Amino acid sequence: MRNISDIIEGYLKAIIEEEQDGVIEIKRNEVAEKFQCVPSQINYVINTRFTAERGYAVESKRGGGGYIRIFRVRANTRKDLIEHILAGLQNGVSHTMALDIVYRLLEEEVISDRESKLILAAVDRATIRIPLPERDELRARVLHAMLVTLIYEEF
Repeated sequence: MRNISDIIEGYLKAIIEEEQDGVIEIKRNEVAEKFQCVPSQINYVINTRFTAERGYAVESKRGGGGYIRIFRVRANTRKDLIEHILAGLQNGVSHTMALDIVYRLLEEEVISDRESKLILAAVDRATIRIPLPERDELRARVLHAMLVTLIYEEF
């Protein structure tokens, strides 16, 4: 059974996909009212499911006429996407960031389901059993090596 966060995420993604420019503007309270949840639940979904690693940019304006604008960011090519991700690996990668990166690569059909499972197994906390911050640095190096391999495989 899907939880409320999954349902809200699905709803917002469906609206984004319907928009030709991949941009939506919502009011947090209105979405919360639609799903009969607290507004902080909407914040949670946006902060965890609409991240840069997953291919989204978020803007917000607070106050009475406030809004949250969500942009779908798509790279021109697979190579551009991988290079963009590589640029973000410089300061280490948390487990959550790695999940988001793999999710985006899978969603944009850069990798297969099987490849995603292999990557996630390689960068999992249980696999890299060293203390922080070295764990995040090693995870970034492993992801970097895998992504560079994907660039050369494709091109």
